[in-house]
Amino acid sequence: TKRRGHTSESAKALKDTGLKLSKIPKGFNLNPKLVKFNDQRIKAIESGKGIDWSFAEALAFGSLLREGFRVRLAGQDSGRGTFSQRHSVFYDQETEERYIPLNNLSKNQKQFEVIDTFLSELGVLGFEYGYSLADPNTLVLWEAQFGDFANGAQIIIDQFIMPGERKWMQMSGLVLLLPHGHEGMGPEHSSARIERFLQSASEDNIQILNCTTPASYFHALRRQLHRKFRKPLIIFTPKSTLRHPNNVSNLVEFTGRTSFHRIITEEVKNTKRVIFCSGKIFYELDDFRTEKKIKGIKIVRIEQLYPFPFDTIKEVFKQHKECEFLWVQEEPKNMGPWAFVKSRLRHIMKKEGIPNNLYYVGRKSAAAPATGIAKRHAANQNLIKQISLQSSLKNVIKEKMGVSFMKFKNLPKE
Repeated sequence: TKRRGHTSESAKALKDTGLKLSKIPKGFNLNPKLVKFNDQRIKAIESGKGIDWSFAEALAFGSLLREGFRVRLAGQDSGRGTFSQRHSVFYDQETEERYIPLNNLSKNQKQFEVIDTFLSELGVLGFEYGYSLADPNTLVLWEAQFGDFANGAQIIIDQFIMPGERKWMQMSGLVLLLPHGHEGMGPEHSSARIERFLQSASEDNIQILNCTTPASYFHALRRQLHRKFRKPLIIFTPKSTLRHPNNVSNLVEFTGRTSFHRIITEEVKNTKRVIFCSGKIFYELDDFRTEKKIKGIKIVRIEQLYPFPFDTIKEVFKQHKECEFLWVQEEPKNMGPWAFVKSRLRHIMKKEGIPNNLYYVGRKSAAAPATGIAKRHAANQNLIKQISLQSSLKNVIKEKMGVSFMKFKNLPKE
């Protein structure tokens, strides 16, 4: 519980917060699209079903504010959200008056600050890092407009956020929200460079998450303040899957004895193949599996890449010793989590006496994070799904159409 924190909230409190988030003052001329946006939230919170990513975030912020914690969010276009998903600030269409629902929840709540910052990530992230040190009881978040925008603040990440606790015994609870995922948008705006953060992860210096459910995101945010220590948190956030029909959570996943889970697994009858993955690729694999009515393949989502969840993944291996094991990612082979996870997965397999039946499915190594040709992107993405879920692993060509596929017998020691 020390590491998990108590992150659930009562259904009554969440419903009250959710309804107040969706309440608009009388006479306020809200854009008709946002009236519909609010109506959908009211329907979700009243039914307890279909809470999407941005609503889960607002519920996390709102619950913390009502518990006596301040919340501060900075970044380009953070008020609206780069993908028009957040809408934490409403504007009157006639008077341009601002209304912030998160500052109108209760009389005794703390303040929510949202700042649309200029394009100087180095200066902005440096300031927010300092703010997180000065006030550890405020949830301080910086959001990159796209994950690759963090490049502009790499000095702050490398010199302060990653080694800060080790160098100066300074504990920071700063959160970085980095939109990530391959969606045919070209080399930029595809990758938040997961591999860079994983390369710097050691000595419990950081938390690196690639959440796939709104409830997972909710608990992760609340966990930042509901523990007796502070650690920087890197979250690779979704883009297209912000509105995926299956990327929703029910109210029961936020209440009772629920908490953040480092991996999300599933029950599959007669499992023959186990796929490990992280982030958005799960939804593409799951949709393909459903569409083609494929049986016997279990997909395990690693929600927390670091600290690596050795114990929970070990249980998956123990349960399926005779299966084929795959790591599937959409990033090129020299990017994404593969270089980080392969030795750790192999380490578990060796300890459990499992033959090193470990396969990689993903794009081949590349200099750029993604192709700029939409047709090639779609073809590669489809091939990843086909190889992962339909191919016989014994007869597949090693390199095909930009997708790399191989079995690793003698992986180097970590």
